Amino acid sequence: MNKIILPGYLKTLAILLLIIVIIFVLIIGRSLLIPLMLGGYIAMLMIPLCDWMERKRAPRLLSAFLSLLLSIIIIGGIITLVVVQVSNFSKDLEDVSERMENYLKDVDKFATENFDTDLGISQGISKNQLFELIESNSESVSDFVLNTLGSLTGVILVPVFIFFMLIYRDHLGAFVARFFKEHKEENIKVEIRELRKVVQNYIIGVFKVMGILAVLNTVALLIIGVKHALFFGLLAALFNIIPYLGPFLGAIFPFIFAFLTMDGLIYPIAVVISFTIIQLFESNFLTPKIVGSNVNLNALITFVALLVGGVIWGVAGMILIIPTLAILKRIFDLSESTKPFSFLLGEDKDLKK
Repeated sequence: MNKIILPGYLKTLAILLLIIVIIFVLIIGRSLLIPLMLGGYIAMLMIPLCDWMERKRAPRLLSAFLSLLLSIIIIGGIITLVVVQVSNFSKDLEDVSERMENYLKDVDKFATENFDTDLGISQGISKNQLFELIESNSESVSDFVLNTLGSLTGVILVPVFIFFMLIYRDHLGAFVARFFKEHKEENIKVEIRELRKVVQNYIIGVFKVMGILAVLNTVALLIIGVKHALFFGLLAALFNIIPYLGPFLGAIFPFIFAFLTMDGLIYPIAVVISFTIIQLFESNFLTPKIVGSNVNLNALITFVALLVGGVIWGVAGMILIIPTLAILKRIFDLSESTKPFSFLLGEDKDLKK
């Protein structure tokens, strides 16, 4: 049969329409797709543990259940630690409110003297208002987690998806292999296993880097004397999972807290200097050595993807978009017709010379 050859502009239009449809589906299906993808990536991390237990003659149902239980304990522990640390902020409200009031008065005075403008903040901010603000923010940590997952239903769906994906992982691999009939099914299964290892190594590497950063950040803040050093160190390490934007977000919170609660500018400046040194160490040594080139996406695509992921799915989108692009890049390599898209996502080799 004769093949229908479409003009280039029609192919471009078809691709644009496909992108629009995909984005529309991602927005509409947010509450289902976010738990599905989170469950999928966590399940990937649990597969080696499941394989090990099954080699020891454990039933697949039991191995999947124990792996799920371990992941719930780890994630629940991290969330509990963050919530407890945030709730402790109320103890420092008095110092924060007094300093905030003084700074606001100085800003209002400066604006009045130099720009003849009254900002209306010369009275500062009342302690009751600040208490209510921080208290409400402390209570909204759980709401933030729920919004990241989509809803309370998403919290329930994530462990369900993890469990079933661990059980049916071989079946899902065989399903994907049937889409590439031009290749041998066994070769495709090998590619799927390799792809799974790439994602596993990337995620495990990211968690290793986060763990080291949490220790370094906490030690630096303890030396400086910033209160809640463990919380800020852990928070900065968690933010580091977001490329480019994460390190800035991780440093700005302890900087502001030190600025409002400690005497002298030397302390917030020390926070900035210490976090900058740690970030240089992470970007030039830790990440290249531990994470390596498992993802191998170029900086332009990564940055644009972060913006798109943030607009569509918020924080969850910024976290999930990078490993998703890594998977797509490897899938695009499997077919000659999609290799140009793999080239677009990949790093330019000429830039490394």
